[in-house]
Amino acid sequence: MSNTLYCTAFLGVEVVASGSLQHVVTTVKDALNDRDLTQLLIFDDSTGKPIDVDFRGKTEDVLQRLEEHFGSSAGTEWNQQSARRVGRPKLGVVSGEVTLLPRHWEWLKSQPGGASVTLRKLIDEARHAGEQQSSIRASQEAAYNFMTAMAGDFHQYEEALRALYAGDRVRFYHFIDDWAPDIRHHVKKLAANAFPENE
Repeated sequence: MSNTLYCTAFLGVEVVASGSLQHVVTTVKDALNDRDLTQLLIFDDSTGKPIDVDFRGKTEDVLQRLEEHFGSSAGTEWNQQSARRVGRPKLGVVSGEVTLLPRHWEWLKSQPGGASVTLRKLIDEARHAGEQQSSIRASQEAAYNFMTAMAGDFHQYEEALRALYAGDRVRFYHFIDDWAPDIRHHVKKLAANAFPENE
């Protein structure tokens, strides 16, 4: 498959395979019987959402169906995600017009480096803060999706969710500490970016 989707497969509370979707499907198709395959749950590592896989037929048939499915609807999404990650834009100065009140200009002129340097610094700081918030939200959502599917009836599930959204890593880890090891490990992996950097 042209764009790699990484996922993790669970049979009950145990991980049976992890890696690219193609690798996971091939591994479980070869290792598990039909009954186990009907109980298998595969989760997208980036969103925490389950991936529906039709295991009927030979491994080649399963992979062909996945290629057809993800080559159209989800394939576009993968392309957009990978396009966002490819390098930084070329640096260059572009002039433009900025309209500010006199007090804003006075403050900008008094800053070290002048108005242009100060504006660039302010924009970079705002972008960094926005990117961090987006990363936190995405990690929280992925952990939430997986927890809802796999740990909804686990001890202190609701308390763990509250700690996750409160950004309290210590309490979050405490609440999931007695969960099944593979579930706990995967939740921690999905929630790795769910807490502020300065915590």
